[in-house]
Amino acid sequence: MLFVTLGTNDKSFVRLLDAVEACIKDGTIQEEVVVQAGYTKFSSSLMRVEASYPQDEFEALLKEARIIITHGGVGTIMTALKLHKPIIGVARLAKYQEHVNDHQIQLLESFEKEGYLIYVKDLEELGEAIKKAKDFTPAMYTSNTNALIAYIENWISSH
Repeated sequence: MLFVTLGTNDKSFVRLLDAVEACIKDGTIQEEVVVQAGYTKFSSSLMRVEASYPQDEFEALLKEARIIITHGGVGTIMTALKLHKPIIGVARLAKYQEHVNDHQIQLLESFEKEGYLIYVKDLEELGEAIKKAKDFTPAMYTSNTNALIAYIENWISSH
């Protein structure tokens, strides 16, 4: 099962769900896809789409998933890393009104550089990322909270 989670951001991220559905249609994805869509309105006969799941069910879906596809939200990424799951990250972009800025790009680039996830910069590459994720083992996450706080503070002060 693939679990797609868009977080709780109040902006739509239909672009990612369209790309996932295209991967189902072209046969790249041949297993169940469960979606936590948040505020994104999306109807599909090919995926199980819910706005949200109770916390215990959400955690069970993360544990059950073979691959997690997510926006660049730290919460889901950190939880998936602790579960040692293959993660595909896609940034919400300001130019599509998916977020107020493009901070998710830097976040996903940093996590990819550390070997924690596969960052999809262009949704045309989602199918290849899904194929790659089948054999992808994320680096073991070691908490470095102070360095992350410093990184975020530096990023905020420079923007």
